[in-house]
Amino acid sequence: MNTSGNQIKIFCGNANPELAREIASEIGIPLGNCEVGTFSDGEIAVNINETVRGADLFVVQPTHPPVNDNLMELLILIDAFKRASAGRITAVLPYYGYARQDRKAKARDPITAKLVADLLTTAGADRVLTMDLHASQIQGYFDIPLDHLLGVPILAKYFIKKNVQDLVVVSPDLGSVTRARNFANHLDAPIAIIDKRRPKANVSEVMNIIGEVEGKNVILIDDMIDTAGTITQGANALKEFGAKEVYACCTHPVLSGPAIERIQNSAIKELIVTNTISLPEEKKIDKIQVMSVAPIIAEAIQRIYKNISVSRLFD
Repeated sequence: MNTSGNQIKIFCGNANPELAREIASEIGIPLGNCEVGTFSDGEIAVNINETVRGADLFVVQPTHPPVNDNLMELLILIDAFKRASAGRITAVLPYYGYARQDRKAKARDPITAKLVADLLTTAGADRVLTMDLHASQIQGYFDIPLDHLLGVPILAKYFIKKNVQDLVVVSPDLGSVTRARNFANHLDAPIAIIDKRRPKANVSEVMNIIGEVEGKNVILIDDMIDTAGTITQGANALKEFGAKEVYACCTHPVLSGPAIERIQNSAIKELIVTNTISLPEEKKIDKIQVMSVAPIIAEAIQRIYKNISVSRLFD
């Protein structure tokens, strides 16, 4: 659908209004006027306070914890805009929740990442803009267009500017090797891999380091850090294997449960994250540096609005 002649509007729920305001500011438009609250029983109430008829709408709402509240806000906002005759609705999910259940690992498992894709489509989204999906095959769960942005260039820019010498990029597990290699290409650095066994969810055990880290400054990279067990155990193991300074970075700082305490007490010197997820004050410790994804999301939104290539952002 070509709607580039229609007005562009940015709206958001309560998940990350700071990021939405920053994106709108980058584009040079005000944030759309809507109210997202609750009734006394906890049901989500949405009021759209301006006309959206025929507009090209972008709804910025990462679905991080509380995941269910943020997801329902997004679905209800999309439904409201659809019923208000919006021209095109793009769901902007800087962080896509429920992405970890992306396949049937054992009998009777749900594929929740596919369920969320179906919910977004049923609610009325015409397309999706997201960043660093936990598994890239999730793109195939959508029957509507999806643009997938990468956090690696933003995180790499921090280390290029910092000019750390003798670098080795380390993948925290075998599944993150492609991401680590892409990151290493930006820094012109070699890679190493942590080979670990995970006995159960959110518990990991380091077994071996594949590659040379002794006497090197190392950067652990992952798409998300949740309880921080994997990343801190990996950082401590790298120190034991002779690494000099250990840095870590991720696109999505979920940082739930004991994550902050683990990071504070680990061998990690600095943790570089993005603002796809807004960090509350109690999680803003000195070790954590935040990079903004607003410029790249704003550029992608303008490219979608003008019907020009988004992939060229990464050429």
